[in-house]
Amino acid sequence: MLQIAPRKGISLYVTATTITDLYYIIHKAKGHVLAISFIKELMAFMDVAGVDKKVILAALHSKIFDFEDAVQASAATKSNINVLVTRNKNDFDSAGLLVYSPKEILDELWLP
Repeated sequence: MLQIAPRKGISLYVTATTITDLYYIIHKAKGHVLAISFIKELMAFMDVAGVDKKVILAALHSKIFDFEDAVQASAATKSNINVLVTRNKNDFDSAGLLVYSPKEILDELWLP
């Protein structure tokens, strides 16, 4: 999906916490240089959805039980992103977004 989306003109977004989580995981397993290199490559075709006070307040009042998920959904909504791709679809039942698993998004939107 990460390789297909830019060729199809589809914008991809993450929040900053996703980037810091990726850094932590890659740094721990492979070191600082590889972690930074990966994030630089990722930023070449991915945008960052903003998280500010309004997003946090919306997340605090969300029906989504998991706060981190609520922040992701609120950031998507604030950034006018209407599709979310996650391995935890059930966590986003009340998000008001179209929610796909990685396999579903590939099957429905990109594969012939």
